[in-house]
Amino acid sequence: MTYKIFVDGQEGTTGLKIHEYLSRREDVEILKIPSEKRKELDARRDFINQSDITFLCLPDVASMESASLVENEKTCIIDASTAFRTHPDWAYGLPELCPDQRATIRKAKRITVPGCHATAFVLSIHPLVRKGIMPPDYPVSCFSVTGYSGGGKKLIETYEVKRSAVLESPRHYGLGMGHKHLPEMKVRSGLADTPVFCPVVGDFYKGLAVTVFLHPSLLAKKVSPRDIHALLAEYYCGEAFIRVMPYGEDAENLDNGYLDIQACNDTNRADIFVFGNDERMVLITRLDNLGKGASGTAVQSMNVHLGIEEVKGLV
Repeated sequence: MTYKIFVDGQEGTTGLKIHEYLSRREDVEILKIPSEKRKELDARRDFINQSDITFLCLPDVASMESASLVENEKTCIIDASTAFRTHPDWAYGLPELCPDQRATIRKAKRITVPGCHATAFVLSIHPLVRKGIMPPDYPVSCFSVTGYSGGGKKLIETYEVKRSAVLESPRHYGLGMGHKHLPEMKVRSGLADTPVFCPVVGDFYKGLAVTVFLHPSLLAKKVSPRDIHALLAEYYCGEAFIRVMPYGEDAENLDNGYLDIQACNDTNRADIFVFGNDERMVLITRLDNLGKGASGTAVQSMNVHLGIEEVKGLV
């Protein structure tokens, strides 16, 4: 069977990557709106309602507008913006979230794609909350180091065209503690309070790693780092795109004690690491912010929704 796919926002970073994934497939027909009509409401409405799946790769306000244009009850919307990530009527497009998440995505006609920082955060924290290791009111602190492609075309141009010496050093941002991924980080992890979160952008194109700090004395149960590692390994056992990496700072997955943030680039994979001792622990989850952190998960959610092989087009 051939599925009709429309990408509303086909010229953005996420939209281009979705096109790249889908262009290699024989089971999809990509509906391409002419460039001169991509901002015309009626033209977008026509393409959306012709499609089996429409990906929205747009700013929040434009995504909400496009979502309102659906008249065909068979059309499934997969939105990559922030607009619906905590909306109760939208399925969260992270198939590995919990055992019944795939069934939720399968039957949904409205799917919201997680943010890149949020994906890495939720993958590490949600299992601990779900299994009663981390109390919902745990005071979570974390940071993320990310490549500049996560900022879209404007930030890419800043780093690649409008170069300056200040860009050679990592730069903290979101310092007002109001980053747009925070609501879903809280809600989708099952936390009662919003985490303290500080992202850092570096002078590299893509790749992301979120680091979460754990104080064992504040956890609901007495656990060691090896216990946390075992729990995560069991939780994600059998997942095609989630790897819980060998335990400890001397593991062969490190480069002389250093972690390579870009090692998941050009994959739809997320790698989870556990480090620490009985007094202090850290969880680090790395991924490609344009892959598992955006377009890859969008296509993975499409596969789940359509009931076809989940890894198709992503391996």
